[in-house]
Amino acid sequence: MKYVMEEPRKRITARVSGKVRVTLEQAAELLGSTVNQFVVQTAYQEAQRVLERESIIRISQKDARKILSLLDNPPKPNKQLKGAVKEYQGSVCA
Repeated sequence: MKYVMEEPRKRITARVSGKVRVTLEQAAELLGSTVNQFVVQTAYQEAQRVLERESIIRISQKDARKILSLLDNPPKPNKQLKGAVKEYQGSVCA
C-alpha cells in the first residue's frame, strides 16, 4: 500500500474590521463554506487570474500581422545587428 505525504500546510492570518468580517461570513455562508475556506479559495482564484493576466501580452491585429510578416520575411541584417553578433560571439567564444 502506497502512502502519499501531503506537503505541510502554512498558515496565513489577517486582521480585518468587523464590517469586513461580517461580509466574509455572509458570503461564505451563502456558498456553504467556512470563512477560512472562502477567503483561501477566493484569494487563490484572484491570484491565478492576476498571474494569467500579467503573463499574457495583448497586441492589436495590425501589430500581430506585422510581427508574423517579419517572422516570415525577416529584414536583411543591418550594420548594428552584425556588430552585435560579432560582439556576442567574441564574448561567448572567448
